[in-house]
Amino acid sequence: MKIFGVVGWKNGGKTGLMERLVADITARGIRVSTIKHAHHSFDVDHPGKDSYRHRTAGAVEVLVASEERFALMRELRGAPEPSLDDLLAKLAPVDLVLIEGYKRDAHPKIETHRRDTGASLIAPEDPSVRAVAADIPLDLHVPVFDLNHTKAIADFILSEVGL
Repeated sequence: MKIFGVVGWKNGGKTGLMERLVADITARGIRVSTIKHAHHSFDVDHPGKDSYRHRTAGAVEVLVASEERFALMRELRGAPEPSLDDLLAKLAPVDLVLIEGYKRDAHPKIETHRRDTGASLIAPEDPSVRAVAADIPLDLHVPVFDLNHTKAIADFILSEVGL
């Protein structure tokens, strides 16, 4: 599987770009999966639901399945957070995995940047950042795309990974 990341600081446009990239790339007939890193506690389950009750009762894993999808939740219960490689190994084979976050890992990435965030750029210090998608013109050593020009960004990513 080919992998490519989308990184940046909070409110920099990562999730919106990820959503648009998945739509654009899958419309080309390329199978895409995603991984999203969260720096905070999150829950995909809801209090009162059977699966939530199983998990909070102490189950290590709860798998919920229907005719449309299944979801596997694993409680770490103090174990270390899995590495990106560990998570990638759990995915079914696809053409491309887009990864939101994991900015410190070495896989190739595009950085999102919005002027309003006031955040510094990651690209000048990180050789794994192959391009920047921004809402302002930037003079950098890597290609810079308009944050809203999804097709050009998708073309760049697909070229970078050889698809």
